[in-house]
Amino acid sequence: MTVRCIMAIVLTIGVLGCSDSGGSGDGPDTTDTSSTSDSGTTADSSSPHDTVTHVDSDSGVDTGADTDTGTGSNTTLPVIAGCTIFTADDEWNRDISNASVDAAWTSNVLALAGNVNLHPDFGNWDNQEWGIPINIVPETEPMRPISFDWYPEESDPGPYPFPTPDDARIEGGDAYNCDGDCHLLTLQEGTCMLYESGNCTYLSDGWHCGCGAIFDLSENSSGQRPMGWTSADAAGLSIAAGLIRYSEITEGEIRHAIRFTMPCTRSNYVAPASHYAVPGGCGDEPSHPPMGLRVRLKADYDISSFNPTAQIILRAMKRYGMILADNGSAFYFQAETNPGWNGDEQELKDVPASAFEVITPGPMGP
Repeated sequence: MTVRCIMAIVLTIGVLGCSDSGGSGDGPDTTDTSSTSDSGTTADSSSPHDTVTHVDSDSGVDTGADTDTGTGSNTTLPVIAGCTIFTADDEWNRDISNASVDAAWTSNVLALAGNVNLHPDFGNWDNQEWGIPINIVPETEPMRPISFDWYPEESDPGPYPFPTPDDARIEGGDAYNCDGDCHLLTLQEGTCMLYESGNCTYLSDGWHCGCGAIFDLSENSSGQRPMGWTSADAAGLSIAAGLIRYSEITEGEIRHAIRFTMPCTRSNYVAPASHYAVPGGCGDEPSHPPMGLRVRLKADYDISSFNPTAQIILRAMKRYGMILADNGSAFYFQAETNPGWNGDEQELKDVPASAFEVITPGPMGP
């Protein structure tokens, strides 16, 4: 549970996003069945909310180490339900395969992470779907009132076109009984507006969430959140933009950065983040990474022995990297819930954190 503090240090400096655990990220683990946080809710594979589309269907799979040189821009954008995910020059879509490495930040991040491996915080295990659902609603979906109980001053006001409570897919449960971050992500077709909230539940007077953020997917995400504002993620970023979608695996390519978590962060952020958080028990240490920091899988890391699903994800980590978006277990990364995950993604647990490097960040704020 996050403790709110802006002007003074109590347990937490800043806000960890409007969710219970700040994204601790204990998803499916075939060796540890005690995982409880960031759990997904079971979905019907025939549901229209599962529809995720892409610009094209390039299904090639690289069977060796990645040799992309990178251009710095993404000419084929990721798409959900006919909506491009921000613009070609957006940070989420930037090719960083040629970006310079910051050796000092690489050392700091790896020291904080310790001797850990990459951890896919999604999949299907023990009759549960793990991950973060993305609800797709039509342009005609009614706008429904919503109350923000935690951080209304850092929320985009409602109403939101959230699904009815019986139809809504929420991370960690349903609209009436949810455990963990309880993220509710909703993309409205036609308008291409994305509505994201955390700690959501449905009560007698309507939807209640911790906070809310609205993103216009047709525009660059930079500046859509005022500097210093949180979102459903502690970094003030869109969650959906950084999730792996199962359709990207079937099509053979992920064309965007992936969100990931670290246990401790400092009271600064770098682009594309707009918000910082210092979790209780961490301390505001200069060696702790700022929100928004970006890591990249080393170009010479050999991926040829991995299965095709793992290779697709690892190629994206080399080309687009991962953006630090929330606090949680070190090097946990996320995807949408989908019945198609078959366990191949779990092979990524063999990749050590030491195979990653931090690219040179921009200026730190605030």
